[in-house]
Amino acid sequence: QVQLVESGGGLVQAGGSLRLSCAAAESVFRGNFMAWYRQAPGLQRKLVASVSTGGHTNYADSVKGRFAISRDGATNSVYLQMNNLNSEDTAVYYCNSSPPDRLYWGQGTQVTVSS
Repeated sequence: QVQLVESGGGLVQAGGSLRLSCAAAESVFRGNFMAWYRQAPGLQRKLVASVSTGGHTNYADSVKGRFAISRDGATNSVYLQMNNLNSEDTAVYYCNSSPPDRLYWGQGTQVTVSS
């Protein structure tokens, strides 16, 4: 059973924007902090942003002021609005609980920023 499905990635020019979406199974979403992670080629997966059940957010320093995470309890969805993208944002983006559950990792969505 698929627990998390990410979408919304693509190719964008530097300075552009993308909005990522994550459809989560209710068993994953309810009661859990949710987060977006990313993995660039040759590097480890890293936390980008997290959101509590009450909507409190935290961000990696590299994306503060540019990215915004949100969640929708009506649809069990998590979103990541990404603005002013740069080449260092190029990665595969994943959503998961926070802390992450290794059983929940999905396929991710590729974000490529061209300079």
